[in-house]
Amino acid sequence: MTPPPARNLRADAVRSRNAILDAALQVLEARPDASLDAIAAAAEVTRQTVYSHFRSRDQLLAAVVDRLTEETAAAMNAADPDAGPAAEALLRVLDAGERTVGRHPAVARLAGSLPAGPRADRERHEPISELLARVIRRGQKSGEFDHRLPPDWLATVTIRLAHAAAEEAGSGRMSREESRRALRTTVLLALGGTAPS
Repeated sequence: MTPPPARNLRADAVRSRNAILDAALQVLEARPDASLDAIAAAAEVTRQTVYSHFRSRDQLLAAVVDRLTEETAAAMNAADPDAGPAAEALLRVLDAGERTVGRHPAVARLAGSLPAGPRADRERHEPISELLARVIRRGQKSGEFDHRLPPDWLATVTIRLAHAAAEEAGSGRMSREESRRALRTTVLLALGGTAPS
Protein backbone atom coordinates (compact mmCIF):
# COMPACT_ATOMS: atom_id res chain seq x y z
CA MET A 1 0.00 0.00 0.00
CA THR A 2 1.31 3.45 -0.94
CA PRO A 3 1.81 5.83 2.00
CA PRO A 4 -0.19 9.09 1.93
CA PRO A 5 1.56 12.12 0.42
CA ALA A 6 3.67 14.20 2.83
CA ARG A 7 1.38 17.22 2.43
CA ASN A 8 -1.57 15.12 3.73
CA LEU A 9 0.50 14.06 6.74
CA ARG A 10 1.38 17.70 7.41
CA ALA A 11 -2.29 18.71 7.15
CA ASP A 12 -3.25 15.90 9.55
CA ALA A 13 -0.55 17.03 11.99
CA VAL A 14 -1.79 20.63 11.85
CA ARG A 15 -5.38 19.50 12.48
CA SER A 16 -4.25 17.28 15.34
CA ARG A 17 -2.21 20.09 16.93
CA ASN A 18 -5.11 22.54 16.59
CA ALA A 19 -7.52 20.03 18.14
CA ILE A 20 -5.17 19.58 21.09
CA LEU A 21 -4.82 23.35 21.59
CA ASP A 22 -8.56 23.94 21.31
CA ALA A 23 -9.26 21.18 23.82
CA ALA A 24 -6.50 22.36 26.17
CA LEU A 25 -7.88 25.91 26.16
CA GLN A 26 -11.31 24.62 27.24
CA VAL A 27 -10.10 21.96 29.68
CA LEU A 28 -7.53 24.18 31.41
CA GLU A 29 -10.09 26.94 31.76
CA ALA A 30 -12.36 24.56 33.67
CA ARG A 31 -9.55 22.72 35.50
CA PRO A 32 -6.17 24.52 35.49
CA ASP A 33 -4.46 21.44 36.98
CA ALA A 34 -5.86 19.07 34.33
CA SER A 35 -3.56 16.29 33.21
CA LEU A 36 -2.32 15.65 29.70
CA ASP A 37 -4.53 12.53 29.70
CA ALA A 38 -7.61 14.70 30.29
CA ILE A 39 -6.59 17.06 27.50
CA ALA A 40 -5.87 14.17 25.13
CA ALA A 41 -9.30 12.68 25.89
CA ALA A 42 -11.03 16.01 25.23
CA ALA A 43 -9.13 16.37 21.94
CA GLU A 44 -10.01 12.75 21.05
CA VAL A 45 -6.36 11.84 20.54
CA THR A 46 -3.94 9.60 22.41
CA ARG A 47 -1.52 10.82 25.05
CA GLN A 48 1.26 9.78 22.64
CA THR A 49 -0.18 12.16 20.02
CA VAL A 50 -0.08 15.01 22.53
CA TYR A 51 3.57 14.19 23.30
CA SER A 52 4.39 14.09 19.59
CA HIS A 53 3.46 17.80 19.45
CA PHE A 54 4.43 18.96 22.95
CA ARG A 55 7.30 17.46 24.95
CA SER A 56 5.90 18.54 28.31
CA ARG A 57 2.87 20.06 30.02
CA ASP A 58 4.75 23.38 30.25
CA GLN A 59 5.36 23.36 26.50
CA LEU A 60 1.67 22.67 25.88
CA LEU A 61 0.68 25.41 28.30
CA ALA A 62 3.01 27.87 26.52
CA ALA A 63 1.37 26.99 23.21
CA VAL A 64 -2.10 27.49 24.73
CA VAL A 65 -1.07 30.91 26.04
CA ASP A 66 0.30 31.73 22.57
CA ARG A 67 -3.05 30.69 21.09
CA LEU A 68 -4.91 32.98 23.53
CA THR A 69 -2.51 35.83 22.71
CA GLU A 70 -3.13 35.31 18.97
CA GLU A 71 -6.90 35.39 19.54
CA THR A 72 -6.51 38.56 21.62
CA ALA A 73 -4.39 40.26 18.96
CA ALA A 74 -6.93 39.31 16.27
CA ALA A 75 -9.80 40.75 18.32
CA MET A 76 -7.86 43.94 18.94
CA ASN A 77 -7.05 44.27 15.23
CA ALA A 78 -10.74 43.81 14.43
CA ALA A 79 -11.63 46.76 16.71
CA ASP A 80 -10.70 49.39 14.07
CA PRO A 81 -7.46 50.63 15.68
CA ASP A 82 -6.86 53.07 12.81
CA ALA A 83 -10.34 54.64 12.80
CA GLY A 84 -11.40 57.81 14.62
CA PRO A 85 -9.57 59.65 17.38
CA ALA A 86 -6.62 57.69 18.80
CA ALA A 87 -7.93 57.79 22.38
CA GLU A 88 -11.25 56.26 21.33
CA ALA A 89 -9.45 53.68 19.19
CA LEU A 90 -7.16 52.76 22.08
CA LEU A 91 -10.13 52.19 24.40
CA ARG A 92 -11.87 50.05 21.76
CA VAL A 93 -8.74 47.98 21.32
CA LEU A 94 -8.28 47.53 25.08
CA ASP A 95 -11.94 46.55 25.49
CA ALA A 96 -11.63 43.97 22.69
CA GLY A 97 -8.54 42.49 24.31
CA GLU A 98 -10.17 42.42 27.74
CA ARG A 99 -13.26 40.66 26.38
CA THR A 100 -11.15 37.96 24.72
CA VAL A 101 -8.92 37.33 27.73
CA GLY A 102 -11.97 37.61 29.99
CA ARG A 103 -13.41 34.47 28.39
CA HIS A 104 -10.35 32.53 29.62
CA PRO A 105 -9.32 34.03 32.99
CA ALA A 106 -7.91 30.78 34.37
CA VAL A 107 -5.66 30.29 31.34
CA ALA A 108 -4.57 33.93 31.56
CA ARG A 109 -3.60 33.34 35.20
CA LEU A 110 -1.69 30.19 34.23
CA ALA A 111 0.38 32.32 31.85
CA GLY A 112 2.00 33.92 34.88
CA SER A 113 3.31 30.54 36.01
CA LEU A 114 5.16 29.85 32.76
CA PRO A 115 8.94 29.64 33.06
CA ALA A 116 9.53 32.31 30.42
CA GLY A 117 12.25 34.94 30.38
CA PRO A 118 11.88 38.56 29.32
CA ARG A 119 12.73 37.78 25.69
CA ALA A 120 10.05 35.08 25.36
CA ASP A 121 7.51 37.33 27.06
CA ARG A 122 8.40 40.20 24.72
CA GLU A 123 8.08 37.95 21.64
CA ARG A 124 4.72 36.61 22.85
CA HIS A 125 3.32 40.14 23.22
CA GLU A 126 4.92 41.57 20.08
CA PRO A 127 1.79 41.64 17.86
CA ILE A 128 -0.19 43.37 20.62
CA SER A 129 2.66 45.73 21.47
CA GLU A 130 3.06 46.78 17.83
CA LEU A 131 -0.67 47.46 17.48
CA LEU A 132 -0.77 49.55 20.66
CA ALA A 133 2.34 51.48 19.65
CA ARG A 134 0.73 52.27 16.30
CA VAL A 135 -2.34 53.75 17.98
CA ILE A 136 -0.22 55.62 20.53
CA ARG A 137 2.01 57.03 17.77
CA ARG A 138 -1.09 58.27 15.97
CA GLY A 139 -2.33 59.90 19.19
CA GLN A 140 1.02 61.60 19.74
CA LYS A 141 0.96 62.93 16.19
CA SER A 142 -2.58 64.31 16.63
CA GLY A 143 -1.74 65.87 20.01
CA GLU A 144 -4.10 63.59 21.96
CA PHE A 145 -1.18 61.96 23.82
CA ASP A 146 2.05 63.36 25.24
CA HIS A 147 4.85 62.94 22.69
CA ARG A 148 7.79 62.98 25.14
CA LEU A 149 7.97 59.22 25.72
CA PRO A 150 8.59 56.54 23.06
CA PRO A 151 5.44 54.77 21.79
CA ASP A 152 7.05 51.33 22.27
CA TRP A 153 7.67 52.09 25.95
CA LEU A 154 4.12 53.34 26.39
CA ALA A 155 2.79 50.20 24.68
CA THR A 156 4.74 48.08 27.17
CA VAL A 157 3.34 50.11 30.07
CA THR A 158 -0.18 49.64 28.66
CA ILE A 159 0.28 45.86 28.48
CA ARG A 160 1.57 45.74 32.06
CA LEU A 161 -1.40 47.81 33.24
CA ALA A 162 -3.77 45.45 31.42
CA HIS A 163 -2.19 42.48 33.18
CA ALA A 164 -2.50 44.27 36.53
CA ALA A 165 -6.20 44.99 35.87
CA ALA A 166 -6.80 41.33 34.97
CA GLU A 167 -5.03 40.19 38.14
CA GLU A 168 -7.13 42.52 40.29
CA ALA A 169 -10.34 41.18 38.75
CA GLY A 170 -9.10 37.58 38.92
CA SER A 171 -8.25 37.88 42.61
CA GLY A 172 -11.61 39.41 43.45
CA ARG A 173 -10.06 42.64 44.74
CA MET A 174 -11.98 44.50 42.02
CA SER A 175 -14.98 43.55 39.94
CA ARG A 176 -14.39 43.06 36.24
CA GLU A 177 -16.15 46.35 35.50
CA GLU A 178 -14.12 48.21 38.15
CA SER A 179 -10.86 46.87 36.75
CA ARG A 180 -11.95 47.80 33.23
CA ARG A 181 -12.71 51.39 34.27
CA ALA A 182 -9.47 51.63 36.25
CA LEU A 183 -7.47 50.37 33.27
CA ARG A 184 -9.06 52.82 30.83
CA THR A 185 -8.51 55.79 33.16
CA THR A 186 -4.96 54.85 34.15
CA VAL A 187 -3.81 54.19 30.56
CA LEU A 188 -5.17 57.46 29.21
CA LEU A 189 -3.64 59.43 32.08
CA ALA A 190 -0.30 57.63 31.64
CA LEU A 191 -0.31 58.62 27.97
CA GLY A 192 -0.97 62.25 28.85
CA GLY A 193 -4.52 62.09 27.55
CA THR A 194 -7.82 62.93 29.16
CA ALA A 195 -9.48 60.43 31.47
CA PRO A 196 -12.80 59.08 30.14
CA SER A 197 -15.91 60.58 31.70
